[in-house]
Amino acid sequence: VQLVESGGGLVQPGGSLRLSCATSGFSFEDYAIGWFRQAPGKERERVTCITPFDDSTFYTDSVKGRFTISSDSIKRTVYLRMNRLRPEDTAVYYCAAGGPPGVCVDSMFDHDAMYYWGKGTLVTVSS
Repeated sequence: VQLVESGGGLVQPGGSLRLSCATSGFSFEDYAIGWFRQAPGKERERVTCITPFDDSTFYTDSVKGRFTISSDSIKRTVYLRMNRLRPEDTAVYYCAAGGPPGVCVDSMFDHDAMYYWGKGTLVTVSS
């Protein structure tokens, strides 16, 4: 099983980035795929989740209306489009796969539900 994140970098406040999570080694549509982030000195927190089977999604309140998660089952890739970035979005962003697919809801989506993790990609929002 592999999850490989890409697309991180340095961006100014108000800017945009698109992260990608390329996956292999598991049945893509049988799992939920989520993004988490960990800022320096802080605990890892959930960001968003998608179930490729039916495209249902969950977003944490701080990113609603700014971030969009999507999936491409043919490419086995999940994307995170991040708009109107803020300095507080600075973190290492991790992609994770877990399940069952119904885990992408407020009461169930957290790091304990995820089985497989990528190594992360750094996003820095700064002027």
